[in-house]
Amino acid sequence: MSHYLPALVSLLALLLFEATVVAVVFARKKFNIVAPATTGNSDFERVFRVQMNTLENLVMFLPALWLFAFYVSDLYAGILGFVWLVGRSYYAFSYSRSAAARSPGFGIGFLAFAVLWVGALMGIGVRIVAGN
Repeated sequence: MSHYLPALVSLLALLLFEATVVAVVFARKKFNIVAPATTGNSDFERVFRVQMNTLENLVMFLPALWLFAFYVSDLYAGILGFVWLVGRSYYAFSYSRSAAARSPGFGIGFLAFAVLWVGALMGIGVRIVAGN
C-alpha cells in the first residue's frame, strides 16, 4: 500500500498553512498591527482569522485524512484531501477579502472533512467487527 497521495496532500495542506502565516506577516506590516495584538483593523482581523481557522481545521483534517487512507482507501483519501485543499484555499482567498464571501469555501472543506471522518469511522468499525 502506498500513501503517496495522502502524503502529498499533507504537505500541500502544510504549505497552505504556511501561506496563511506569511499573509499575516504582510498584513501586520500593511495595517501596522504590532504583535502580540490581533485586533485593530478589520482587514487584518480577517487575514488573522484565516490563519487561525486553517490551523484549527488542520488539527481535525490531518488525522481524518490518514485514518481514511489506512482504513478505507489511499486513492480516495487523496482525492478528498485535494477537495479539502481547494475548499480551504477558496475560503482563505475569499474570507481575506470579505467575511460574507467565506461560506462556499468553508462548505467545500467541511464536506470533504466530514466524508473523511465518517469514512474513517466506518472503516475502523468494519475492521473491529471483522476482527482485524
